Amino acid sequence: MTARVAVLVGSLREDSLNRKLAQALVALAPEGLDFDFVETGDLPLYNPDLDGAEPPAPWTRLRDQIRTHDAVLFVTPEYNRSVPASLKNALDVGSRPAGQSVWAGKPAAVVTGSPGGIGGFGANHHLRQSLVFLDMPAMQQPEAYIGHLGTLLDAEGRVAEPGTRDFLARIMAAFRDWIGRGAA
Repeated sequence: MTARVAVLVGSLREDSLNRKLAQALVALAPEGLDFDFVETGDLPLYNPDLDGAEPPAPWTRLRDQIRTHDAVLFVTPEYNRSVPASLKNALDVGSRPAGQSVWAGKPAAVVTGSPGGIGGFGANHHLRQSLVFLDMPAMQQPEAYIGHLGTLLDAEGRVAEPGTRDFLARIMAAFRDWIGRGAA
């Protein structure tokens, strides 16, 4: 059975290193996973006043997309020791209206990347706090804080260094196994 995985990238930047990292992870994934990138940049900020009979179309699109997936891969930079606002907003939009969260029960993996040495440690853990509340079992190992991201990817966004490539492939194999355990 193939698991459908939604990929949410925290960076909205056109030439985002984290989007390239997400694409590299998808390319290194083992069989049994099918990926769709779910965009978050067009979502109006969550406001309960707008969540009536006709919520904003981008909210409905996000909710419908997430519902059709078995799991979620989050790939994000760190902004001010937390997740970017667009990603937090997507979590909020998908968790509402109350009692209708599209996130509940979906296995998740969190990979954070940074041009610096810490690799997005703060964002990784801050995102995991939200995932606990959203009832998304987050894969614990291997932990994925990818530092010096700007030097790990070549001009086409491929991971040039064999050790890093192997590590990213291990992350994706572990995620496939994690999803399989959650479905059992």
